[in-house]
Amino acid sequence: MTDPTRYPLLSKVDSPADLRQLPESGLRAVADELRAYLIESVGKSGGHFGAGLGVVELTTVLHYMYDTPDDRIVWDVGHQCYPHKILTGRRDRIHTVKQKDGVAPFPKREESEFDTFGVGHSSTSISAALGMAIANARAGNPRKVVAVIGDGAMTAGMAYEALNHAGGMDPEPDLLVILNDNRMSISEAVGGLTQMLGRMTGSKTLNALREGGKKLLGDKNSPPARFVKRWEEHWKGMFVPSTLFEEMGFHYTGPIDGHDVDALLGVLKTLKTLKGPQLLHVITTKGKGYELAEGDQIGYHAVSPFDPQTGVVAKAGASKPTYTDVFGDWLCDMAAVDEQLLAITPAMREGSGLVRFSKEFPQRYFDVAIAEQHALTLAAGMACEGAKPVVAIYSTFLQRGYDQLVHDVAIQDLDVLLAIDRGGVVGPDGATHAGNLDLSFLRCVPNMVVMAPADENECRQLLTTGYSHTGPAAVRYPRGTGPGVAIQPSLDALPIGKADLRRNGSRIALLAFGAIVPAAQQVGEALDLTVVNMRFVKPLDRTLLLELAKTHDGFATLEDNVVAGGAGSGVAELLAAEGISMPILHLGLPDAFQHHASREDLLAEAGLDAAGIRAAVLKRWPGLAGSFRPQAATA
Repeated sequence: MTDPTRYPLLSKVDSPADLRQLPESGLRAVADELRAYLIESVGKSGGHFGAGLGVVELTTVLHYMYDTPDDRIVWDVGHQCYPHKILTGRRDRIHTVKQKDGVAPFPKREESEFDTFGVGHSSTSISAALGMAIANARAGNPRKVVAVIGDGAMTAGMAYEALNHAGGMDPEPDLLVILNDNRMSISEAVGGLTQMLGRMTGSKTLNALREGGKKLLGDKNSPPARFVKRWEEHWKGMFVPSTLFEEMGFHYTGPIDGHDVDALLGVLKTLKTLKGPQLLHVITTKGKGYELAEGDQIGYHAVSPFDPQTGVVAKAGASKPTYTDVFGDWLCDMAAVDEQLLAITPAMREGSGLVRFSKEFPQRYFDVAIAEQHALTLAAGMACEGAKPVVAIYSTFLQRGYDQLVHDVAIQDLDVLLAIDRGGVVGPDGATHAGNLDLSFLRCVPNMVVMAPADENECRQLLTTGYSHTGPAAVRYPRGTGPGVAIQPSLDALPIGKADLRRNGSRIALLAFGAIVPAAQQVGEALDLTVVNMRFVKPLDRTLLLELAKTHDGFATLEDNVVAGGAGSGVAELLAAEGISMPILHLGLPDAFQHHASREDLLAEAGLDAAGIRAAVLKRWPGLAGSFRPQAATA
């Protein structure tokens, strides 16, 4: 329970309805308590931090001004929603965020009626909110719809597609878009002039004149109306960054200080009365109210549990590198020997391991912001002119650029290497960040070479293999560390389509792809089975598979990917094409979106740890139990 002595107001807010019982004069105090509580709770649990601190006042005022959940608030990006979750009935459980059976780290419709739209990736809010506004208008429902887009989400093209649609509709949709602008490069804009312009563009008087002028001038497409509209846009364009939004059909208000409760109240009171598409531009500071987070916005974007008094303490050097580290070091080493290498990331420099590269090779480093589609086609254009682009991208972010991968890279057979991080089970971030589908959607694309390393050194080797290959290639590796294999400094390529026979056994062959290989080896040792590190999802090692089919009673395919259409399906297709009929057990991730929990928990639930694999194999081939050696399977 929330301590009422420390949080006298917040402890009484079990829902926004409780918040709306308070006088406006009490909102500042609620926001202060909310910020302190957020710091305390994330300090215990870990999780996304800086973005939530930046929207404390905005969240408080929105739930005060709007009749949520009947009025719809759509959050974008989802990791700024922790204050929202605290105010909407999840206050006493927020410390369980990201944990198994705990609060989800992003808005989730099945978790709360206040979470109007699920979002893990960015730039979806305006499209979703516009869809809600259209549906409500058709149903005659007067509810308000607000999209809160921030933390870089306006850098993605999808946001502008939605703005373009909304601003050009007739009749105009009633929609408010709030641009939560927390970029440090424009923080100095929060000052006297900015506040004055915010008061002017958000004032009742100015908007009364504007709305009155609309009625007086009649048809908005008439010459007088167009002239007045153009005059207003040019007047605003002299002072504020509004012209783009006005040209797209939105009435722009701002920028205003997003931490000024009174200013937010005043502007939203006005905007609630206006019809048509509105855009409110608020300036906020990521990490607001926690000095360390304000000073290190990247480091405090997401944190492990920490002591709020001392801040995040740097951990001692890891005993073994993560796969992300392996990629980052490989990229710099390869760039040092090949000047044609160019690196691209869609706003994930830190997450994808490009910090060192960006410093050592700044002229060859391209951060395209949250624009995965552009990243792929940019790489295609580079490859057309003889460059060697490497796109560092999360598995689930690659889904957003799938059309470009197919049409712009693969069809043209262009020399692009995809370094796919967070492949397979990711864990605490939930279904939106789980890379469970990539082997399936990559395997079906012609011209692709698809690889899945079993360990750290093999990851380096396969990155070199993909880079040396002429044509599109992908190396897919998981989050976190591997089994701890020593990494060789050389840049050695492996033969494409050649698997690695790890163990010669009897009766059954375990065909393991990627991160599942170590668990497969445990089971192979315990049951005296053949174990193959397949390495290549496409092309498969046809020669080895046909040889094993002659000498084994069955195959078990193992992959950290959904079974449907995955690597195991490729094995079955190959055998079918050769007219070979033999028992095959396909082990992989379930045909369902997994919830948030640790990677280890989710693999165990899917039966992809050593115990689960062993149990599944023995169930399919009970006769193997006679060779079971339990001491070898408990490592």
